[in-house]
Amino acid sequence: MEVVEGEEQRETSNKVMCLLTDPEGTPLGVPMYLPQIARPQQLQQMVNQLLNNEEKLPYSFYISDKELVVPLGTYLEKNKVSVEKALSIVYQPQAVFRIRPVNRCSATISGHTEAVLSVAFSPDGRRLASGSGDTTVRIWDLNTQTPLFTCTGHKNWVLCIAWSPDGRHLVSGSKAGDLLCWDPETGKPSGNPFTGHKKWITGISWEPAHLNAPCRRFVSASKDGDARIWDIVTKKCVICLSGHTLAITCVKWGGDGVIYTGSQDCTIKVWETSQGKLIRELKGHGHWVNSLALSTEYVLRTGAFDHTGKQYSSPEEMKKVALERYNKMKGNAPERLVSGSDDFTMFLWEPFVSKHPKTRMTGHQQLVNHVYFSPDGQWVASASFDKSVKLWNGATGKFVAAFRGHVGPVYQISWSADSRLLLSGSKDSTLKVWDIRTQKLKQDLPGHEDEVYAVDWSPDGEKVASGGKDRVLKLWMG
Repeated sequence: MEVVEGEEQRETSNKVMCLLTDPEGTPLGVPMYLPQIARPQQLQQMVNQLLNNEEKLPYSFYISDKELVVPLGTYLEKNKVSVEKALSIVYQPQAVFRIRPVNRCSATISGHTEAVLSVAFSPDGRRLASGSGDTTVRIWDLNTQTPLFTCTGHKNWVLCIAWSPDGRHLVSGSKAGDLLCWDPETGKPSGNPFTGHKKWITGISWEPAHLNAPCRRFVSASKDGDARIWDIVTKKCVICLSGHTLAITCVKWGGDGVIYTGSQDCTIKVWETSQGKLIRELKGHGHWVNSLALSTEYVLRTGAFDHTGKQYSSPEEMKKVALERYNKMKGNAPERLVSGSDDFTMFLWEPFVSKHPKTRMTGHQQLVNHVYFSPDGQWVASASFDKSVKLWNGATGKFVAAFRGHVGPVYQISWSADSRLLLSGSKDSTLKVWDIRTQKLKQDLPGHEDEVYAVDWSPDGEKVASGGKDRVLKLWMG
């Protein structure tokens, strides 16, 4: 009898009691003993079986926010993990495609006569737009890497630009407070400027394509403290969202159909969009709110388009595909929001669940300039004046890693479509590409002669664009 018991003990000592959970913490089945020699490949087969996936999907596995890339036993030994209670392993679906890291400048395009303040790829990745201190918006042809159109009409610096998720319109906002809508096919304004704001425009966000296609409504935020919803068909302001006591610094139109505004009055307000009623107020920051990010932002921005470059024939088809992409991305979890502030902190919110933050994210030593969720919602990245970029868990808000290498404030960040790489642009005149799995610098991209204000990674993953104080636009390829 004793011999048998000894055998049993030896059997289980080579195994580890594990509990597989999704990123939200929902268990997949019951805790089970897994052999210490189990590798991510075996775990992947298991998850596919347990989820009854018809087509086998790629997954990665995380223990305390560290990716498991070695056998289970090796990991436990190296990280001195106690196995007295079930070990929680988070499985995360991975993008089926892989984006190559960009590593060289493929074109330096001059044309703007003042600093480039914003750059944005169209949702299908075929066009690129830039806004500049020279009062123009430029649209570039990415195949020939030449300017298609120079869009003139603004009287002051163009501070922000935003493509509609169906790719049919581009809106720009200026320091004078006016907005113009452009036809990307002709480079001409579609009608007169949208006027109403009294101070400069700080943000523009479109109504998601899965809620309304063809796209016709967008929201603008201004230093005058108001946000306005505009209809590009009637060319009118349909609703004015007023209630903030100071400048609005950022605005996002969420997938559930509400609008979020962040302000220098330290609050974030949540508005419904049929009458413009205030639904909720999110309080907690001790200083200006600078940046807002939504967990679904990537699919909201790209609508029906993905890395395959498929084009659509009708708005109805676009709306349907956009809704499928949105639902798949969101899963059963509520849409999450992250806010970054001048108070050096960030908050993770689930606005539909509670008006209180889910967690407070601390660690930056200077103001947080830009926050951005990865396309799969798994990570949040933050850029700060403390010269660092930080990585956080997108579901829990827990700190994961700090990326150090910039020697000046980091202004803007952008993700690759497969969520595996992160790009940052800095006052130090460089761009840097960071590898999320190794949590190290993947590529250093010098080349700009001065501060880099704006960066964007194309939705098809092929190209990166950057612009800044040296007035040139640079395109980078893998």
